[in-house]
Order: sequence, then C-alpha cells, then structure tokens
Amino acid sequence: MMLLQKSAILSAILALSNSSSEAFSPSRTGRAITRIHSTTEEPPTITPGQVVVDLVPPSAIDSSSTANLFDTRVQKTYGRYPITFVKGEGCVLTDEDGKEYLDFVSGIATCALGHSNPALTKAVSDQMASLHHVSNLYYTPQQGQLAAWLCENSCADKVFFCNSGAESNEAAIKLARRHAYNRGITDPVIITAESSFHGRTLATVTATAQPKYHKGFTYGGEMVRGFRYTPYNDEEALKKLVEEINTTPEEDAKAGRKRGLAAIMLEPLQGEGGIRPGTPSFFQTARSLCDQSGALLMCDEVQVGMGRSGSLWGHQQLDVTPDVFTSAKALGGGVPIGAMLARGEAADVFGPGDHASTYGGNPLACAAGLAVATYLSENDVLSNVRARGEQLSRGLEKIAVKYPTVLGEVRGWGLLKGVAIRDDAGCTAAELVGDAMKQGLLLVAAGPSVVRFVPPLIVNESEIDDALKRFEAAIAARVS
Repeated sequence: MMLLQKSAILSAILALSNSSSEAFSPSRTGRAITRIHSTTEEPPTITPGQVVVDLVPPSAIDSSSTANLFDTRVQKTYGRYPITFVKGEGCVLTDEDGKEYLDFVSGIATCALGHSNPALTKAVSDQMASLHHVSNLYYTPQQGQLAAWLCENSCADKVFFCNSGAESNEAAIKLARRHAYNRGITDPVIITAESSFHGRTLATVTATAQPKYHKGFTYGGEMVRGFRYTPYNDEEALKKLVEEINTTPEEDAKAGRKRGLAAIMLEPLQGEGGIRPGTPSFFQTARSLCDQSGALLMCDEVQVGMGRSGSLWGHQQLDVTPDVFTSAKALGGGVPIGAMLARGEAADVFGPGDHASTYGGNPLACAAGLAVATYLSENDVLSNVRARGEQLSRGLEKIAVKYPTVLGEVRGWGLLKGVAIRDDAGCTAAELVGDAMKQGLLLVAAGPSVVRFVPPLIVNESEIDDALKRFEAAIAARVS
C-alpha cells in the first residue's frame, strides 16, 4: 500500500513537472521568446500569449542618456531641471559633466547630514549586510531603539513607522478619525490651514488646503469628506469654525448622526505655503479648542522637524504640546522612513489590524534613522543650525536691502529660510532658482513667490557665505 502511495505521488510530481515545462514550449498556444538584444536595438514587442523566458538585464539597456530614459520611461509627475547628478559629498553635488553645485536644497530638507556622510553610510551598509527587511510580523532591535530615542526626545509615548511624510500624515488622519469614532462621533471633521501642504495621497492632498492640488481628483466636485479649512494664524476664524463643526445639523441629529471636531492638523511652519511660521497664540488657541472638544492637536513636522528649526521639533518653537505629530524627510537622512508619534490616549487608539505598513520601520530604514539620531545627539548639530540660520538670515536681509525692487521679507526658523520675491520684481521664485543654478547654487521655490534655503544641517560658516555670494550674483545678473 505504501509503495502504491509513493508511486502515485511520484506520478503526480512528474505530471506537474511536464505541464510546467510545456508552459514554456513554443508548441503551446503561448509562443515562448528569448529576449536578448543589444543596447542599440529596440527590444522585441511582447504580445498576448507570449511567455518571456529570459529577462532583459539592466546592462543591456541603452543608458547613454539619462534624460532620454526619463522622457521615454518615467511618468512626468515632476518638472525637472536639466541636470543629472552622479555624486555628492557634504554640501556639494557633482553632475555628470563634473560641475559642482553648492546644495541648499538637500533633497528638499531631507539630507540632514549632507551627502556621503561616513556614519550614515556605514550604518546602512552594515545593516544591509546583516538584515534589511523581515516585515512587521516580528520584532527587530532597530525599530524598537529608534522608537525609544524619538520618545525620549519628545512628548510622544509611542511611534508608528511608515515610509514617507504623506504616509505619516495619512496615519495621523486615520488615528484622528478612529479616536473620534471612539467618542461617538459619526461625522468627524479635521481642520487644516489654508496654504498648507500635507502630502499627495487622496486624504493628505485633501488635507492640503490648496485647490490647485485638488484639480482632477474630485468625485462629483468633492475631495475626501470630513476636512474644513481655516486661515493660518487667524485665531478668531479658527474659534468660529470649531463652534460650527461641533454643532450637528438638526436633520443629521434626527438621523442619529453626530458631527464633531476630530482634530486640528497644522504645520508649525508652513513650508510649501511660503515659509510662514505659526504664532504661539494661534497654536495655543488650537490646543485649547482641542482640549475643550476632546479632539486631537496634530502637528505636521515632516519638513520642519528633526532639527531644521533649531530645536528638534518645530512645535517646540511655539511652546505647545501636540497629541500627535509626524516626521519623515530628515528622519532617515535621505533613506525613506516616516513616523507618526502620539502621546497619552492617542498613543493607544490603534490596535492590531487598524493600520499597517509592510516596509515601515524595517531594519535598514531604522538603522539610518538611528545613525541620524546618534549624529545629532553627539555632534551638537542643533547649535550649528541656530548659528548658521542666524548667519543666513543676516546675509539674506543685507541682499534684500541692496535689491529692494526684487526681494522682500526674509522669514523662517533655523535652516528653513525663505526670501519673498516682490510682486513687481518681474520674475518668479522658480526663475530666480534657475538664475542661482547658473551660479552653481541649488535652491528650491516655496510657492510662486518665495525662494527657499534648506541646506544640510551640517553646513559650515564658509559655505553659508559662499551661498550668499552666489545668490547675490544671481540677483545682480538679473537686474543688470
């Protein structure tokens, strides 16, 4: 009997093996092809029914023109400058032609330790050689250690890890809704500020109170429901809106529904909205309204957090304590990672299955985060941010005085600074960024009329002076 069973199993395996082999045979309905071609030939077109036997290796693809690959193979979601970078060290980037640029963009406030930082490079390389990903089904030391560091250096009690700023804010939005649900609210409303920016997912772009980002993504003219907008730094407008939200319409109340404030979600300093710092009184009002309503005060720290303001967290500049705040960008020094941090009862809203992220908090990303955390802690980086930030402000103010027909107010915190372009300057912020690029200085616009300076947090005094000289040369060339 045992021999018969073994024989039957063996026959089944052989049958399966034969059928698998036939799946790749030209005699089948699906015509098998071998994809081998030179870098100059067009790859063969794959039609329905064909089975690919050999993959095209990256080495066989014509990569002589990076710009051409982007034009033909990358979706055009960005308007890119015509530069291809191949190397970076410290605050300097080098393009494919060997030209060097002083980098005051730092990956849009992301490369906090600059480029090719030895400590970050070693941490990531060592971790990759050990263990880089296993999912969140198991414990990993790096995630626990980074969560502990973040909580020890903030008001937070617990952390949820993900991969980006948008995901961090998405997690905060979901947490706010679940928290409101637990309080019996069926129609939870989250307030965000006009000119804000919170991400590109459908919920976070809805939270982003800028209509230009909503165009083409509505359903029946509506974005995701449950968001209302208020002017930034306007306390009275915020009070009136909260009062309205906390009053359930009579018809809805009769139907058993309850509307209420779930959260107020604010950037301590609006980055994409033009480098506009919040005022302490506005944030304290928001804190008070949340306390009165049982709602959550949530701070989007994706750009301003992790030391860029001169303190570790931007809300510390405003002397306010949020219930939830988010981080990304500089958290991994350029390695993708995001975090949503919460304190008190907000830290225990989510249970298993309520939210998740496959890659979130994996050993590789958290090793990068720990390297950034260690460097900030052991090298007094925050003092450098404050000193270099003051130097940058003074220099920009002098240039603005010298060219009053072009430049206006200088504003911001630490190494997140912006200089406004006058309405009658005859140029946009993006055009000035292009002018600076010709001088070997990389900057980034913050809206149509503000030029943003966000260098690595390790930038030194001479590099600030160099950047100011290059920026002034760009202005002088334009007005001459």
